[in-house]
Amino acid sequence: MTLLSTHALEAFYGDAQALFGIDFRVDAGEVVAIIGANGAGKSTFLKSLTGLVKVPRARVHFDGQAIGGLAPGAIVRAGLAMVPEGRRLFPSLTVEENLLMGATAGRAGRWDLQRLYAMFPILHTKRSSPSTALSGGQQQMVAIGRALMSNPKLLLCDELSLGLAPIVIKEIYDAMPALTADGMSVVLVEQDVSVAQRVAGRVYCFQEGRVSLEGASADLTRAQISAAYFGV
Repeated sequence: MTLLSTHALEAFYGDAQALFGIDFRVDAGEVVAIIGANGAGKSTFLKSLTGLVKVPRARVHFDGQAIGGLAPGAIVRAGLAMVPEGRRLFPSLTVEENLLMGATAGRAGRWDLQRLYAMFPILHTKRSSPSTALSGGQQQMVAIGRALMSNPKLLLCDELSLGLAPIVIKEIYDAMPALTADGMSVVLVEQDVSVAQRVAGRVYCFQEGRVSLEGASADLTRAQISAAYFGV
């Protein structure tokens, strides 16, 4: 069953158009990756889904409802949460306080502090520490945990691996099966094509604000991806 879809989605920053007719879907329990070069429109697309960039209501459907252009808070309460690029933690709050901010959406579900600490034990150890005292990988775990505390049906992840060591990236992505075990869907924006193909069942490639390639991860060749990625 389709959980989220966009139909001919366009997005603008003032007079500058950033997205051109994006058709996209993610099914319940599915992991989908979005790849593409810098400036391809990946982050703008996620912002359009979460209300940070205003788009027409009918262009985005989530869980059977048109949600394009709704306020970000309303979209979170509907069951869609994002782990933003750069993590964007609250520096004045402790690890646990940052996590609890995610629960203010008031959605019931299986994700709580106990489950998060079981998945990322280091966060329990550092729960009283300021978020600024953590390593980059630990901060990313907090950002993921904060989003999960809203008990979303769909989790959007923008550049989880950016600036992290390979061993930390592996640890974070190894937790992916636990995120989708109850049918939650995940959309990953990822620069590393090999990671995207390993983790996601389907891949979309964006190029200059358009979908240049879409298909099952196992079916896409490196030659196809390179041509779509670079537009050659």
